[in-house]
Amino acid sequence: MHCYMLSDYLKEQYGTKIYKLLLSGGMTCPNRDGKCGVGGCIFCSRGGSGEFSQDSRLTIDEQIEREKEKLKDKSKSDKYIAYFQSFSNTYAPVEYLRELYTPVVMRDDVAVLSIATRPDCLSDEIIDLLIELNKIKPVWVELGLQTKSEKTAEFINRGYKNEVYEIAVEKLRRAKINVITHLILGLPYETKEDMIASARYAGLHSDGIKFHLLYVVKDTILANLYEKGEFELITMDEYIDILCDCIRSIPAEVVIHRLTGDPDKSSLIAPLWSADKVKVLREIHNALYDKNAIQGEFLNI
Repeated sequence: MHCYMLSDYLKEQYGTKIYKLLLSGGMTCPNRDGKCGVGGCIFCSRGGSGEFSQDSRLTIDEQIEREKEKLKDKSKSDKYIAYFQSFSNTYAPVEYLRELYTPVVMRDDVAVLSIATRPDCLSDEIIDLLIELNKIKPVWVELGLQTKSEKTAEFINRGYKNEVYEIAVEKLRRAKINVITHLILGLPYETKEDMIASARYAGLHSDGIKFHLLYVVKDTILANLYEKGEFELITMDEYIDILCDCIRSIPAEVVIHRLTGDPDKSSLIAPLWSADKVKVLREIHNALYDKNAIQGEFLNI
């Protein structure tokens, strides 16, 4: 089984591994402000799943310099991925987005612009802007699909149908924009077969996939359900077994950007084993080798 990791892809493209700068564009989400829903997805934290991003009150230049300082002992490259992670980073007027992103892609130290957003936040006008930016530096758009199951999507309050995701992917691919799809393994009531089906579906629509473990954090709807005992979380062994089969189900050329979640330990409720990321990645690495996976760099991704 070929396991095409992001670190391998980056070394092919840039000659070395390059790291992400976790930035905030100060946006919110249409699933929070009432445009398509309120409360957000049931698992999403107050920080819009971007707890490690820089403070949005800082200028982008200040955020970048702070992130570079954090990485100075880790990164051997003078190039970085500018990653706008929290909330929906195309949910703003196109003029605001142009003023935000253009200076970033013009920086010599930025090799890639990566934008996390929702497929229902990609108007034709915004796609046109992404095309402009992509002519300067590669642009990646990350879409939070989480699951193929429409039933699960409704339960987690995702706020859009699969058709919306498919239309967005078609637009992005016509625009030659790199598409990365986020999937969550272990969503309530899903079977292993459901999760593999989601991986297979995402693999057909994506240049890259991020696999996340479902974890429960404080002050979320999911936390309330968990504390009432309404669902069970999968174990580490179950997660790794499902993950390996998901990887086996996607095309070999799809880049794997992430193998597990990365919870904020101060707000994590469960599963507690997810907090030991190094151990989890080591166990995933061993399991993939046991299933005859070829080499890939799994730690520190």
